[in-house]
Amino acid sequence: MTLTAERPTRLRPVVLEGRHVRLEPLELGHAGALLAVAGGPRETYGFTTVPADEPAMLRYIETALRDQETGRALPFATFARATGRVVGSTRFGNIEFWPWPPGNPNQRGEDRPDAVEIGWTWLGAAAQRTAVNTEAKLLMLTHAFEEWRVHRVSFMTDSRNERSRNAILRLGARLDGVLRAQRPASDGGIRDTAAFSILESEWPMIRRQLQSRLDQ
Repeated sequence: MTLTAERPTRLRPVVLEGRHVRLEPLELGHAGALLAVAGGPRETYGFTTVPADEPAMLRYIETALRDQETGRALPFATFARATGRVVGSTRFGNIEFWPWPPGNPNQRGEDRPDAVEIGWTWLGAAAQRTAVNTEAKLLMLTHAFEEWRVHRVSFMTDSRNERSRNAILRLGARLDGVLRAQRPASDGGIRDTAAFSILESEWPMIRRQLQSRLDQ
């Protein structure tokens, strides 16, 4: 049994920074910059929720911040270090705290999550297929596995989204299966969700592979 419930304490917002990208805690003040990015070419957003106007963007951020308040999420604004500008957003979400028996060595701390999803990721057209996304995922995975010491990181995407599925596989994640009729789709239908994961035992090799891709 897993537990994804409201927590009496909050995970601390963090800044994650590498050579190509800086992930800053998402704030309402990012709305204008995110809206400008979202106003560019939108052909790749067919299966992704990317707000297209100011009211929708504000609701999007407010929802993410409410989830942060309850310990369910840590959302970020994504900055390209080359320009210092916002290029998109990403998030830790569905943060799980499992109910371990007292003294169980698998519990790394009451305020350390056991599992987490990385997702809600979108980038402006100019930042897609660049080092920005690869390094952002490396930074987030490193934080999840080495700071929080989670047992699993999940990735979920619309099963029709071949672009997203291939990107997740390139990270080194494995397909766990397809959850049929799992949630509303961004296009108004009912979505089958392709579920992927990386386990703690798999992380050292995946870390080396991602770092090698960035070095090249």
